[in-house]
Amino acid sequence: MLCFDIRSLEARAESVDDVLDTSDPVWEADDTRPVGAGVYVTGRLSGAGHGRFYLSGRLEGAAVTSCRRCLNEVTVAVSEDVHLLFAESGVDEAGEDDVFPIPAGARELDLRPAVREEWLLAVPSFALCREECQGLCVTCGADRNTGACTCPPSTDPRWAGLRELRDADA
Repeated sequence: MLCFDIRSLEARAESVDDVLDTSDPVWEADDTRPVGAGVYVTGRLSGAGHGRFYLSGRLEGAAVTSCRRCLNEVTVAVSEDVHLLFAESGVDEAGEDDVFPIPAGARELDLRPAVREEWLLAVPSFALCREECQGLCVTCGADRNTGACTCPPSTDPRWAGLRELRDADA
């Protein structure tokens, strides 16, 4: 359950233990969605003063992204501690960037948009399929993990002076 009754939250803290499914409408078309069951969310949601609520918890799941060197798909584990503050509109902190606003007069606190945002921030931007990934040839684009390409080694003319010094010492 990722939606909570605000009146009950003002009286007592609630345990959060649910999954944000990959088919949930909160996801947008270009989002890096989780694979498998979705994003597993655990934690504790409690009141943090009048009109404010605090979630301390953890997000876990897996995402499919591209290897930064060879561009092949790679599945990465995502595990992130989260500390989120929610504030009703009109409360001083509601306008700050790191505070999730609660619409005025809302009866429920919906964690799904905040979980989505935190998930997108937690998914690594630069993943590797493996540490020894050779990547793509800069000339022809061949995957160097599957074998060498036939391109001659490229040399950058800006290094010519250093190459001459190295060859002169040899």
